[in-house]
Amino acid sequence: MEINSNFEALEALLDAKNYRALREVLSDTNEVDVALFIEELPVEKAVVTFRTLPKDMAADVFANLSSETQEVIIGSITDRELAVILDDLHTDDAVDMLEEMPANVVKRVLRNATPDDRALINQFLQYPENSAGSIMTAEFTDLRRDMTVEDAIKHIRRTGEDRETIYTCYVIDEQRKLDGVVTVKDLLLAHDECALDTIMDTDIISVKTTEDREEVARLFSKYDLLSMPVVDHENRLVGIVTVDDAVDVMEQEATEDFEKMAAMLPSERPYLKTGVFSLAKNRILWLLVLMISGMITGGILGRYEAAFAAMPLLVTFIPMLTDTGGNAGSQSSTLVIRGMAVAEIQPHDLLSVLWKELRVSVVVGAVLAAVNYVRLIITYPGNEAVALTVALALFATVVMAKTIGGILPIVAKLFRADPAIMAAPLITTIVDAFSLVIYFSIATRLLAI
Repeated sequence: MEINSNFEALEALLDAKNYRALREVLSDTNEVDVALFIEELPVEKAVVTFRTLPKDMAADVFANLSSETQEVIIGSITDRELAVILDDLHTDDAVDMLEEMPANVVKRVLRNATPDDRALINQFLQYPENSAGSIMTAEFTDLRRDMTVEDAIKHIRRTGEDRETIYTCYVIDEQRKLDGVVTVKDLLLAHDECALDTIMDTDIISVKTTEDREEVARLFSKYDLLSMPVVDHENRLVGIVTVDDAVDVMEQEATEDFEKMAAMLPSERPYLKTGVFSLAKNRILWLLVLMISGMITGGILGRYEAAFAAMPLLVTFIPMLTDTGGNAGSQSSTLVIRGMAVAEIQPHDLLSVLWKELRVSVVVGAVLAAVNYVRLIITYPGNEAVALTVALALFATVVMAKTIGGILPIVAKLFRADPAIMAAPLITTIVDAFSLVIYFSIATRLLAI
């Protein structure tokens, strides 16, 4: 059922302390929606609602809560209740939770985990941040290559309840080295006596534990996978990444890129739950950089003060030139950054991008310059020289802006920086300075001022 439309009714049950009815409604509701409902409640009500949930549902709801709400709930429940949740919680969800918790909460959680779970969680926490190992889960279905289809199905029935997914199974040898992949569909359509090594797919898409999680997400998108095996450097199967975790990575990476492209330091917390000073801190650094670099524009105008003092009309075209140049550069940088994010453009494509953007800018610049020349001739009759000056400056500015916007993200990647930082704000600042130099250089020559 959809919980959003019943929010008031559910809260009314909570206020009336009708926990039996509340439990019945929540037990028929999707875990994600229940988590959203709990997030909207005050702290006291959130804890009460969580403790009302059926035990077989609590862990799934807990995994979908924000780290702040998880910390509150952990501080409000008993060690026994915490142990039950940890026992049902998938390893990757437990690791994600602990990475956001303070040290005292982490110690309490690990103290209440079973020895096997504690060892597994500690192992996962040692993988590099943002690596495949840090987002994988150990709850996967592994099969032996000497099994028959009948044996495999019996094994899945016996162990599948605790697995995060059973649709894709992984075939390993005695050393746990990954040999192949077989789906439940393959098993159901094959004869019971068939050996797995005759039906498994040996063309495996896998990643190492140290692979960047962004590359993992890209492979999911490229090959339309539901899960992906993660192996160590000896090709031993140690975990899998499921599609829900890949989607989370895509969302987080996209959000991070958006924030960098808007000249902000990335924040992992939701906007409404981030403090004012944290938001200010994330924004002020880049604003200071852009403000100081923007002073260059003022210095350039000062150098050509005599030119626009002699012909004040020139000043009126500066906003049009700088805005057009900034927009042209932003178009190119956005396309290139997007292309690099989805692996369509690689650093070795620098010359190809440069050549393409150069040709595009010539076409765009010529059209814009021609339109502006005609407009200025009509608007300012008798000022053909000024119209030509503005048109030539506009053409040169567009060519320069699109070229810079196209190559700077690739240059950033070559220097191991995030291409997203070379987005609209920074490109606009650079282009503004160059466009003024171009404009007044042309004006001083053509107009002899």
